[in-house]
Amino acid sequence: MHAFCFPILLRKTVVAIVLISAAAMGPREAFTADPNAPAKRPPNVVLITTDDQGYGDLSCHGNTELRTPALDQLHGESIRLTNFHVDPTCSPTRAALMTGRYSSRTGVWHTIGGRSLLRKDEVTLANVLGRAGYRTAIFGKWHLGDNYPFRPQERGFDESLIHGGGGVGQTPDVWGNDYFDDSYLHNGRKESQTGYCTDVFFRAATKFIESHRDRPFFAYIAPNAPHGPYNVSDSDAQPYRAAGIPSPRAEFYGMIANIDANVGRLLRRLDELKLSENTIVLWMTDNGSAAGKDRSAARKDRPGVGYDGGMRGMKGDEYEGGHRVPCFLRYPAGWQGGRDVSHLTAHIDLLPTLVELCGATAPEGVALDGKSLVQLLKQSALTAWPERTLVVHSQRVETPEKWRKCAVMTDRWRLVNGKELYDIRQDPYQQRDLAADHRDVVAELLREYNTLWTDISTRFGEFCPIELGAEQAISCTLSCHDWHGDDGPWNQALVAKDLRANGFWAVDFVRSGTYRVTLRARPAGVPHLLKAVTAKLRIGDSERSLPVAVDSESIAFELPIAAGQTRLQTWFEEASGAARGAYYVEIERRGE
Repeated sequence: MHAFCFPILLRKTVVAIVLISAAAMGPREAFTADPNAPAKRPPNVVLITTDDQGYGDLSCHGNTELRTPALDQLHGESIRLTNFHVDPTCSPTRAALMTGRYSSRTGVWHTIGGRSLLRKDEVTLANVLGRAGYRTAIFGKWHLGDNYPFRPQERGFDESLIHGGGGVGQTPDVWGNDYFDDSYLHNGRKESQTGYCTDVFFRAATKFIESHRDRPFFAYIAPNAPHGPYNVSDSDAQPYRAAGIPSPRAEFYGMIANIDANVGRLLRRLDELKLSENTIVLWMTDNGSAAGKDRSAARKDRPGVGYDGGMRGMKGDEYEGGHRVPCFLRYPAGWQGGRDVSHLTAHIDLLPTLVELCGATAPEGVALDGKSLVQLLKQSALTAWPERTLVVHSQRVETPEKWRKCAVMTDRWRLVNGKELYDIRQDPYQQRDLAADHRDVVAELLREYNTLWTDISTRFGEFCPIELGAEQAISCTLSCHDWHGDDGPWNQALVAKDLRANGFWAVDFVRSGTYRVTLRARPAGVPHLLKAVTAKLRIGDSERSLPVAVDSESIAFELPIAAGQTRLQTWFEEASGAARGAYYVEIERRGE
């Protein structure tokens, strides 16, 4: 379920756009507006990114089982990027979207295992627009780090209302969240909410828009739906169950129907506030479909198989259905909608595109890998658009492996796993391997991949350490979601099984001092006995052990720790000799 993946735009086709590092910019330094830009208020930006909804999971794309009237209307009013690509799974797409850079460059090529943390030195879209005078907010799924310095409030967002980890009910999320009447983190503090998760996030986004309508705003709405588990109200799922659609697709479609209703309400509210004309509404999804068809089906026409939008593959796959997704852009003041753009584009292009549209000036220092699409958006008859090559990977290892589940793409060709070659124009379902007939094309794409791999792999061995003891986070809770090593229990259902697994956290104690380190099998406040006789803590080369009483729900070590980057690992050892790691570890600096 958790795949490494990263898109790569080949160097010879990159148009250089640069940003200074986040560390070099003050908290609210304003970008200098383009002096040649018209003297008017910059456009607002509403970016909606749904989770695990594929190209075929829309009625406007030919799905006859699903009804999405609001998204169909948005499709009709927008420019549609019909050859738009993302990573095959969640975190890498979000990293590339937020930075305009290859996700592997940013430290993100997985969804768990400490490889979903966005490097501290990356500049985000929220940084860029915030320093251009925008108010910035995120609602829903962040999935780029749950601890300092990776949280949204450290990455340029003025306001945030998010769940933990990669989905509601995952290990870092508030314990017991199940999509209904949950508690989420509002600006870093737990707050109880009322209603279904998608409704909560859109409602909060609408309130933010209403409160900031008198100045430019950036609202990033990223519902966790329709990601599993497929929890949805009966009223949303019942029409699909009644039509004979099997589970979990009926529930998956019900979640999309709920998203569609929320999008419709939001667009109507923009109309009421007279904001629609000067607001860029950008709607996309983060990877291929997770449940829009039966992955095990041998034939497309098998009863109950669902709809794939005419593409091979699903979420996590290197084939087209894993990474080609819908992308709609509506901006009435900027262009006329109702038009398709078929040139090869990707999520890394959206940051430079928005920088140009919003009148922000890209400062110096960090090269973007994406390319502004403004020419494509504003010129309906553009013909002089250069050929590009993109690469995506989908991997399940600590460190990416060359050629593993990869696709090298041009407008015409797809080279899959370095071996299979498909003419995507003539064979969109990727059934006829033409590698033997076009060896020159294969050789050229292999050369480009090799050149790129040399460039992109230089930081694969680095960690993104969680910082401990900083003034911004005197105490924090680590979870096994971010273990390096064994795949930890990445959701609460797996935690409840007390799986025997272990791994280490990459950490950075930013200040020397006395720290209290508390080991738990459940989050604080959730009763659960440790079921161990000994607890062990290792920080770097130093190791300590304590006996565990039979009625213990936690055990704490208090010890001096020197500043610096290191590894932290824990063990709960049973009388039988079996052991597992502490799924949750609280760390608090107590003094110098």
